[in-house]
Amino acid sequence: MKLNCWEYKRCGRQPGGDRSEELGICPASVEWSLDGAHDGKNAGRVCWVVSGTYCDSLVSGTYASEVNSCDMCDFFQLVRFEEQGDQPAA
Repeated sequence: MKLNCWEYKRCGRQPGGDRSEELGICPASVEWSLDGAHDGKNAGRVCWVVSGTYCDSLVSGTYASEVNSCDMCDFFQLVRFEEQGDQPAA
């Protein structure tokens, strides 16, 4: 089963999550336009393209500033590994 970022990171920022009132709802968990991307719910498996998500407990800004830190993220690396088989050979 493929996990969404909030399940993998256990941040509790999804709607109804145990930390959503304290920290706010993560934009990736409600970005419905990306629902189904990499088999995730909303942007749960493409969180790096959504501004305002948490990276190492800090809210990220724009995609351009976020993408470099996301490259080091264990969840980003997991999704990349899991989806590699779905990628056409270069």
